[in-house]
Amino acid sequence: MGKILLFIIVTPIIDLYILIKASQNVGFWPTIALIVATGIVGYYLARSEGKIVLSNINRALSQGTVPGDAFLTGLCILIGGIFLAVPGIVTDIIGITMILPGTRQIYKNAIKRYFKNKIRRGSTRVFIRW
Repeated sequence: MGKILLFIIVTPIIDLYILIKASQNVGFWPTIALIVATGIVGYYLARSEGKIVLSNINRALSQGTVPGDAFLTGLCILIGGIFLAVPGIVTDIIGITMILPGTRQIYKNAIKRYFKNKIRRGSTRVFIRW
């Protein structure tokens, strides 16, 4: 939980710093255009990839199999879409890499490692607190 909290605190600070530097170098309006463009592109990318994942999940369920990998893919796309909705260059890079099929595998492997470690330690429950 500490790493997530640190990430939530540090990432906006880094994003703000990069946005200020970018606007100083290329100007305010081009920086705003970059933020809007990555948000729009990310939305459509997440939407199209999400439709593919949903069809894979439905196909697996109709065949009577558990779509484990498809759920991880869907989770990565959902989290990537959330990152793209947050203004900032760092969050946009993370979001796009979570959505693109080539780089998404890195995140899926990290999630698998996380759950394998939880199982090895004997804590197989997952708590989500709001």
